[in-house]
This record gives sequence, structure tokens and C-alpha cells, in this order.
Amino acid sequence: MLLDYSPHTHTMQGRAMKPIQLFDPASCTYTYVLFDPASRAALIIDPVQEQIERDLATLHDYGLNLIWAVETHAHADHITSAGQLAELAGARMAAPAGCGIGTAGTQLAHGDVLRFGAETLLALHTPGHTAGSMSYVWREHVFTGDTLLINGCGRTDFQSGSANALYHSLTQVLFALPDGTTVWPGHDYQGRSHSTIAQEKTGNARVAGKTEAEFVAIMEGLNLPKPRRIDEAVPANLNSGIRQDADGALLMQARPPAPAHLGTYAGDVSPQLAWQWVQAGEAVLVDVRTDAEREWVGFVPGAQPVAWKQWPGMAPNPQFDAAIRQAAAGGHKLVLLCRSGVRSIVAAQRATELGLTAYNILEGFEGDLDAQAQRGRKGGWRQHGLPWRQN
Repeated sequence: MLLDYSPHTHTMQGRAMKPIQLFDPASCTYTYVLFDPASRAALIIDPVQEQIERDLATLHDYGLNLIWAVETHAHADHITSAGQLAELAGARMAAPAGCGIGTAGTQLAHGDVLRFGAETLLALHTPGHTAGSMSYVWREHVFTGDTLLINGCGRTDFQSGSANALYHSLTQVLFALPDGTTVWPGHDYQGRSHSTIAQEKTGNARVAGKTEAEFVAIMEGLNLPKPRRIDEAVPANLNSGIRQDADGALLMQARPPAPAHLGTYAGDVSPQLAWQWVQAGEAVLVDVRTDAEREWVGFVPGAQPVAWKQWPGMAPNPQFDAAIRQAAAGGHKLVLLCRSGVRSIVAAQRATELGLTAYNILEGFEGDLDAQAQRGRKGGWRQHGLPWRQN
């Protein structure tokens, strides 16, 4: 759901600039898109996996070029789409250094600044909900994630949370901002969209007027239930939301798509299973990467090149539909390969819409990002010893 704004109602000058606020009803999560009106460079904060199509449509509708996908912390109630946005929209990933999200190429420390066009985003370390949690300041706005909520705050009973640290983050860091600063929270469960620092300093039920000891006692007495998706969400979010391959007995079995994509394409297969199908004549291998990637990074001999997007600008390939239909001539199923197993999902979805049977190859050609945010060392077609060449 898109709240408050449209491309035609945004004010484009001075202090009237506001974020685009988006809402995920399932987790009550707010996602924010900020942009520079001149260059159309954009940044997204806390994107949600199930809302990837909404977010891509928003970027398209506003004519934006996504530069950064940013996390406030490693979430426990939803899975991020940051890794997908890096692949599909060309964004760079940034995350708090203390959260252990090693797949983000930019690890943020207190005081770091991200630039998008002429705009800047200032990182503030606000631990307490988790040890690494951050808030972000843009113009006269602050995006507080789960640190400061409207008339509340994030819980502190898991992920190295600390009520004492949260009290300091609220009273000494966030409440030190100008009173007129607009507060944009990471969640709200009562339909509220934003607040101000002045309102929270004077009226927040958990912290306003409380001593640190009183605040700690309140937090320790909450006795909240365990987040329903924590065991699934946290490990995925430490990998920027990119789905990992399985080993053992599942390696040579096709699997249904992840819940967010269930029913939109035939399923996911490991690189090994895809190659087995190709060798047996059961499937056609289609490489949906750009011509430049195949030329400079490497290619699989015999794969059909049908780019989903092309340089310059990663523009959609207008010949994709005709070429993918030709690749499937004779009724063969298709196994689609991209860099990391993200673009190939979108391409498989389109092939399915065209009436074809299309599978996504997990891990892609280059594999997943490792702890140093580098590809080529963690899974992928090349790392599994399957055929490939370079010119």
C-alpha cells in the first residue's frame, strides 16, 4: 500500500520534500523511498521481500534510479528484499556495521553519510532494539526503524538487545535532534504514519519523563511473545534476503518457489540438477544475463543467450518474449541462469506468463555474496565445477 503521496503531489523544493512511505500489512512494516528531485537518484530504507513488485513499480512510476538499499537492522518479522533490489535495480546495499549483514558492501558506522544525487543520509548508531540498530537523518526527517516508534519503542529481549542502551539511544541521540524533526517509524500497528521528536519527548508512554531505571523496568516487564518469523527471517536477513541453496538429499530435487513467488513460475533447481537436465535433453539452458556479463565474466557453452535486460542502463530487452519462446521450441522446459538467481526469477515469471515451463537456477553463475560482499567464492555455477568458459 502506498500512503500519502503520488508522483504528482510531491513537493519538489526545499524543506517541503517528504519521503514516499509504503506499508506492508502482514508485518506492519514501513518502507521509505527518498529521492533527489533533480537527478532522480533514490534510496530505499527497510524494503520487504513480499513487496518487491510494489517497490519496483514505485521506482518506475516516479522515474527513479535506485542507488542504495539500506537496512536499519537485521529484522525478525519480515525478510528484506535488499539483495533482490541490488540485482534487479542495480542498487548498492548498506547496513549497520554492528548487525552482521556481511552481504552489504557498505558497512555503516555512526556519522557515516550516504549520497544519492545532491541528497545525503546521515547514519546514527542507536543500539538497544538490537546491538547494531541505526536510525537515519534526511533533511528534517529521521527514520528510526524499531528504535523509536510512535508512543513506543522496539523490544529489547532478543538479538543482543539492551534496555539500557535503548534508553541512551532515545534520550541522548534521537531526542537531541531538533524538536520539529519528523519521526518516521519502522512499524505502526494502529494506522499512524509519523510523529515528531517533540511529541515523542513529551508524550511517549515508555520513555517520556522516565528515569533509566523506570524505563528498564517497563521493558523487562513486557513479556512479549517470540516473533512468529524470527527463526526464518533473521538468518535470511543476515544474507540480505537472498535465498540460499540446500545440500544433501534436496540438491537434486526441484523445489517450489519461495512463498513470495509461489505459483508464479515452475520452481527452483540447483546448478547441478539444471546441468543434469540439460545433459539428458530434458531442458534448455537459457542465460538471461547481459551480453557484457557473458563476454567479460564467462559463459556456459551451449546455453541460449536471452538477456532479460541489457546495457546501457539495464533497459528491458524488447526481444525477450520472442527469443524465450524460440528457446522453448519443441516443448522443452527451461532452466534460467543469471548472476545470482534473482533476475532469473523475474525472467522465469515472464516465461511462465507466456505459457512456458521455466525454472530458476539457484545461486546463479557467480554465486552468493560472501562475508566480504564478494561473489565467486560462495556457490554458483562456476564454483560447482560445471562447464563454463571465458573469451
